[in-house]
Amino acid sequence: MSNPESDTFDLQNLYDESSDHEPESRKVRLKRAIDLNALAPARVASDDWRALLGGAILAVFVLMGTVGVALVDKPTSGDAPVLAAPFQALAYPFGTDVFGQPIHAQLIHATPGIFKMIFAGAVVSVGFAAVVGVLSGFKHGERIDTILMTFTDVVITIPGLPLIIVITAIFQPENPYLVGVFLGIDNWPGLARTVRSQVLSIREESYVEASEIMGIPLSTILRRDILSQLMPYVMINGAITSRRIIFESVGLYFLGILPFTTFNWGVMMNLAYEGNALTRPEMLHWMVFPMLCIFLLSFSLVLLSQGLDSLFNVRLRARHANTTKKDASHTSQSD
Repeated sequence: MSNPESDTFDLQNLYDESSDHEPESRKVRLKRAIDLNALAPARVASDDWRALLGGAILAVFVLMGTVGVALVDKPTSGDAPVLAAPFQALAYPFGTDVFGQPIHAQLIHATPGIFKMIFAGAVVSVGFAAVVGVLSGFKHGERIDTILMTFTDVVITIPGLPLIIVITAIFQPENPYLVGVFLGIDNWPGLARTVRSQVLSIREESYVEASEIMGIPLSTILRRDILSQLMPYVMINGAITSRRIIFESVGLYFLGILPFTTFNWGVMMNLAYEGNALTRPEMLHWMVFPMLCIFLLSFSLVLLSQGLDSLFNVRLRARHANTTKKDASHTSQSD
């Protein structure tokens, strides 16, 4: 059995030594935090081909929506020959449409609007689902839980696509952000119920109960003890929701429900379809290239959602971290 006095003496000496090396210890802690939270995830991603391929494809579309828009002029009618075949001229590598507009320029200038809709839809859907699910799960059995889950069940029973069609037909939104908000309305209930079930199991952990007993504010408990554990699951669902937003937005533009006020891959497919591109081979590229962009962007989000599963794995991140507590203590002792 150890002597309490000697333990106290050792702890005091340890405290004094750590105080003498406080600047170095802070530097070590910062180095360890960077290694665990930035470098280790990067190493995990480099070992996962899904994360690498998905990130590379997504990076191409991000460059299209930022750098590409600045480098490629906005297409107008008569910029090029009508229905030029793809891969025949460097000025319009993907060919042109019946209006003489280069296909590649239309694809590039449609990308920012797609990302705006994805961002707005994912924030509304995932954010609202996380708030409702966490609050309902933590307040299980109370009136607020009953109210939130009743509201969630009502929304689940409403057919999502008809609801979105009616809303967009009434308001005719032109701003991509507003379109994304409308599309996110029907995507949150299922995730909210899943998040609630996760919170019900987390709230039974001993450290959560200890925080409640100590009188820690509810907002701090939710943020520190619960949301931190749910973030990997929420981020993965955010990628999946983004994919759904792409399909819904392009589908509404293709059906002509949303107004044709901006470049969009769905608008291009609608115009190509109305021009009988399916029966005229010389027009087929007008529909194929937007479909290819939709497939590649959706595919990249699927790969990223799968890659995030390993990226948020704590054990994998610790395994790929070079900095350990043993290394840190050895460094402080050597100093």
